[in-house]
Amino acid sequence: MARPNFQSVDEYIASRPEAVRDLLGQVRSAIRKALPGADEVISYQIPAYRLHSRLVIYFAGWKKHYSLHPATGGLAAAFKDELARYKMSKGTIRFPLLRPVPVKLIGRIAKFRAKEVAGREKAKAATAKKP
Repeated sequence: MARPNFQSVDEYIASRPEAVRDLLGQVRSAIRKALPGADEVISYQIPAYRLHSRLVIYFAGWKKHYSLHPATGGLAAAFKDELARYKMSKGTIRFPLLRPVPVKLIGRIAKFRAKEVAGREKAKAATAKKP
């Protein structure tokens, strides 16, 4: 079977199971609202959002859940209580299809990831300036 080669987020969402499409649209809207200056791209054949040339957050849809990536240690700690009801593993937060999309939480996670990436870039730049 040929691997998909998605050219847009619209194409990706259209390829997902029907039960997931509306939920992915809600996830997409929450991220776009939280990161209005982000570029929407396909990376690793899933939707991703890039700020200042750095990938910040990804989402994906499956038969029984949809997910956000990456769920770093800092993110998991910052949202520990709110994420306790969701499955997490290997940098992924899995949201079940049968629950309402936690739009506000997803927006806050996207903003957190943007700050996390920006902080890492500042630290990297500061280290590079030291003689």
